[in-house]
Amino acid sequence: MQRESLEKTFFSHAGSPPVRWRIAPALVAYEDAIETMEREAAAIAAGEADELAWLIEHPPLYTAGTSADAADLVMPGRFPVFQTGRGGEYTYHGPGQRVVYVMLDLKRRRQDVRAFVAALESLVIDTLARMNVTGERREDRVGVWVRRPERPPLADGSMAEDKIAAIGIRLRKWVSFHGLSLNVDPELDHFGGIVPCGIRGYGVTSLVDLGLPVMMTDVDVRLRQSFEEIFGPTVSDAPCSQEDSRSVA
Repeated sequence: MQRESLEKTFFSHAGSPPVRWRIAPALVAYEDAIETMEREAAAIAAGEADELAWLIEHPPLYTAGTSADAADLVMPGRFPVFQTGRGGEYTYHGPGQRVVYVMLDLKRRRQDVRAFVAALESLVIDTLARMNVTGERREDRVGVWVRRPERPPLADGSMAEDKIAAIGIRLRKWVSFHGLSLNVDPELDHFGGIVPCGIRGYGVTSLVDLGLPVMMTDVDVRLRQSFEEIFGPTVSDAPCSQEDSRSVA
């Protein structure tokens, strides 16, 4: 069954508490983000904490997923490179990109990883639609794509298209961590140090690159609206420790 045909919503069971919605006030170092996700996911799996959606920005860096090919790291000295347990290949993170780390308990929802990935894609597609941008999924490549009819067609004659959002998750005891990244206004040249997600022949875009002068706060509002339609209610949550909101230079 194609992801497009899977049920869009991924609600928790009746009576489950709302998902905590946390926005980091400053750039978060990647090591600190991993530490926080590990701690939160363990608490959620143990029934000691409610689910969490954590919105952050990172300083410039590359991450390598479990399927990363070393040949796709084109400029290994450009930014720090972090090996990570999420699925996927190489990804860039940096200022101007909204990273959404989702720590959801699939035992409280559906123990269906494919449907979960499709729901994350729907989250991005719905968020873009609220800004009059048409995002699309592709069955042969995870993530969300935008058609670029103003550009020359690809070598096979198909329409040019750019990736605007990447998705990579990991599960432990059926609790997810990692999540998605949506390009709002990052430095697109920084993607040139890798082959993004191991996919050649396509470009990378952002909301600002598409002509939308939006602020991160504008995107966050729409993300939350779409998240609640797909995953259920949220409640605002402040960082619980100094590490969660540590500023980096």
